[in-house]
Amino acid sequence: MHHVGIQTRDLANCVAWYRDFFGCEEKWSLEEFSDLTLSRLPGMERLTEVRVGDLRFHLFERADDTDDLPGGNKIQFQHVCLDVSSPENLVAWRERWLELRASGRYRFATDEAPTDIVTDADGVQSCYLVDVNGLEFELTYTPGGDR
Repeated sequence: MHHVGIQTRDLANCVAWYRDFFGCEEKWSLEEFSDLTLSRLPGMERLTEVRVGDLRFHLFERADDTDDLPGGNKIQFQHVCLDVSSPENLVAWRERWLELRASGRYRFATDEAPTDIVTDADGVQSCYLVDVNGLEFELTYTPGGDR
């Protein structure tokens, strides 16, 4: 996988949150696009790539974006799952989200809080949380690393 594309209403807010939550660094930005890109994403204004390790997000703003939130009964990617290295890291990620939310530095599209950390019958632990746009991520720890 090369990157995950994320549409946002507020690029600066989104870039800041991905930097502060995931530890991403801004790598490059574009404000001019090919005819193909503009035909697929009308109104595209800006695109910024942020990256942490091999994980890349392409964050982009469109002029014709609506206030509709992700979720509900729509056809879309439901969530993106990211692996964490230990149960302690899973707790730390969840706490980091709560700290960033409480800081007041970001405008969130929804008031949805992270789920509790749950443990499946096979020992896999996970929690779900949303980014500033209301897009859902699952953070998962898998004992033994393979499932």
